Amino acid sequence: MSTLQASAQNQLRQFVEQIERLEEEKKQLAADIRDKYTEAKAVGFDVKALRQIVRLRKKSNQERQEEESILEVYMHALGMLDQAPNTKALADAMMAAE
Repeated sequence: MSTLQASAQNQLRQFVEQIERLEEEKKQLAADIRDKYTEAKAVGFDVKALRQIVRLRKKSNQERQEEESILEVYMHALGMLDQAPNTKALADAMMAAE
């Protein structure tokens, strides 16, 4: 097995060190996020709801509507909803997804 040239070794070392620094930053950011959720909980906010809102805000309005429509159909099929879902809205959402 041949050894890497000195310049390639330096470049490899730089990549590894940069990745390690980024991983450490990622760990710190995750700790900061946990602290924010803890802080929100301490003042009375529901952390599960906050996490769900953060997840939903990452999605487009169309994606959210499509997921809600499908969820409504599934819940109705399982007897968890009294009224039938809006099948036209579901069909529109599915067509838009294609």
